[in-house]
Amino acid sequence: MAGDVGQYIAYTFFKVDPAWRRLPIEERVAGKEAFAEVVESWAERYAHLRVYSTVGVRPDCDFFLWKITERYLDLEEFGAELNATPLAGWLSTPYSYLATTKASQYTSARKPRKIVPQGSPYLVVYPFVKVRPWYSLPLEDRQRAMDEHMRIGHEFASIHNHTTYSFGIDDQEFMTAFECDEPADFMHLMLTLRESEASRYTERDTPIFVGRLVDVRSALDALDGASARVSA
Repeated sequence: MAGDVGQYIAYTFFKVDPAWRRLPIEERVAGKEAFAEVVESWAERYAHLRVYSTVGVRPDCDFFLWKITERYLDLEEFGAELNATPLAGWLSTPYSYLATTKASQYTSARKPRKIVPQGSPYLVVYPFVKVRPWYSLPLEDRQRAMDEHMRIGHEFASIHNHTTYSFGIDDQEFMTAFECDEPADFMHLMLTLRESEASRYTERDTPIFVGRLVDVRSALDALDGASARVSA
């Protein structure tokens, strides 16, 4: 981070074992309570900690955590406390991504930009990798392509971009996260970006996750339909 205090950004995805839903309701309630208490206690220690539900959207995950901290060990210590809860024995982690902040070489910024969630109702997250020939282009060519890319992004004012960097610390090069008011809005942004020059140099931009911002207890109640039973 070149002497500047940056942030670590992590996205951890969880999938519950369907067999957990056959446990007595008292066991499920106790497991959810213990898990929620750990998340709520760590929310006070992280710079930002958000929970997003993906129930009914993707078959491979049920919810995910967006974690932002300046202390790398927070990620390990938080994970260890979650692992100590009864619910953790029924959860798998099909995806987990790590990134950090740095100043973009395509803007005038000289310090890492702080990632501050806007509180939009939806977050779209995906790992991103460019093809290697991109890095062989002259800087002026890359700058031109990125200027177009950023100009298009600014046309979608309700969408907030939180790009972070994973070079050397995870399998992808970037983690891209976009807060939006409506998932369809993001679809239109991505469709427009497909026609941009920079899009030619994309190697991978999947899997893509659309999460709905919720409190942790709502996310856990969706795992066994408790939230649906209450609302009914």
